[in-house]
This record gives sequence, structure tokens and C-alpha cells, in this order.
Amino acid sequence: MAYRESFYRYLMTLRDADSTDPVVQFANNAQNDQTFPKQEQNYEKLSEYLELNAGYLPSMSIFDQAYQMYHDKMMY
Repeated sequence: MAYRESFYRYLMTLRDADSTDPVVQFANNAQNDQTFPKQEQNYEKLSEYLELNAGYLPSMSIFDQAYQMYHDKMMY
């Protein structure tokens, strides 16, 4: 089975303190989330965590967009 980086690790590549893009803001805020599941790749597990713990995420559609970007990148 091929190695696939975690969603968190991918998300950290999107950080940019000067950006107003919602996905980038999600990445910036996730960096400060000490309990973020940093090794997780599974959509359902990540979604459940974020729904219960990520007050910094204004809409789950932002996570959906970020996860789709992650999924597309990991397909290569």
C-alpha cells in the first residue's frame, strides 16, 4: 500500500497568514488546534472531529472543499 500523507500535513501546506481564502484560513486556524487528529486521513473521522471541536470553522463546506483538494492531490 502506498504511503499517503495525513490530511493535517496536507492542510499545513496551504497556510498563508496574508490570505483571506476560507480554506487557507481553515489551515491557519487548524495549526493552532492542539487536539486536531494530525495522523488522520479518513473523511468521516475528520468530519466528526471538526463538527464537535472546531469552533474556528464557520462552515463544514470549507472542510469539504479542503478535503476534496487533498483527495485529488493524493490520487497522483
